[in-house]
Amino acid sequence: MSVIEISNLTKYYGKSRGIEGVNLQVEEGEIFGFIGPNGAGKSTTIRTLLAFIYPTSGNAKIFGMDCFRDSARIKKNIGYIPSEVNYYEDMKVKDLLNYSAKFYKKDCSGRIAELSEVFELDMNKRIDALSYGNKKKVAIIQALLHEPKLLILDEPTGGLDPLMQNKFFDILREENRKGVTIFFSSHILSEVQKLCDRVAIIKDGRILKVEEIEKLRSNKYKKIKVEFRNGDSIEDFNLPNIVNASMKNRVAEFLYGGQINEMIRKLSQYEIENLWIEEPSLEEIFMHYYEKEVR
Repeated sequence: MSVIEISNLTKYYGKSRGIEGVNLQVEEGEIFGFIGPNGAGKSTTIRTLLAFIYPTSGNAKIFGMDCFRDSARIKKNIGYIPSEVNYYEDMKVKDLLNYSAKFYKKDCSGRIAELSEVFELDMNKRIDALSYGNKKKVAIIQALLHEPKLLILDEPTGGLDPLMQNKFFDILREENRKGVTIFFSSHILSEVQKLCDRVAIIKDGRILKVEEIEKLRSNKYKKIKVEFRNGDSIEDFNLPNIVNASMKNRVAEFLYGGQINEMIRKLSQYEIENLWIEEPSLEEIFMHYYEKEVR
């Protein structure tokens, strides 16, 4: 069963593109990654799903219900963490969370207490006294307190230190074991690789690819930078699995998706001044999906 179904969803802000022709299906019980550079259209897609904004065209369903016509019913079973957290500054944490719980007409006190202990959050502090990281903890608890069937997370780890990120991921895995579906939006590839079953890559408002995370891992490229001692050129460097190659002066840069030993053997035929092998940035990995292969 598809928990989220998005069909040809398009949103324009006047003449400016938000998203265009987005098609996605998220299945019940999976952790689905939604990844792309900042400004790619991730938040626009999520805000449209949640009926915070309305599409220019296309449609979307959650739990088989129309996201816009049935928004109130849908939101009873959704937990949402926005990328930017804003609250009434003069409220105490406990008052805010208890107020939020009233929308679900169930006793959430035990769950609030449990999560506040896990995240080491002082419930008696006022919101305006919290750091950005602690405000994000409030948002996490707020999203989880009513035990939703679907979590929609938009850049949820911003502001969390590494220890709290790990605790958060542990909780997400536990929720998923209980059957909760998770839609996880991020621009940090390593987060998605740790957590998700499948991933959709979005750029400039369009979906480039939907891929199982294991396949994405297996296709992982390395960033190679070679400084040739003589006048050798990347054009003479005839080796498969090279993408996004460029040459400036005597320095060649490219992504390489083959066996490193093969590349080293090939390089041994040249006079090399320097060699760098690094993990590519997220932007560079994306280039593999939307730029034509050089070799």
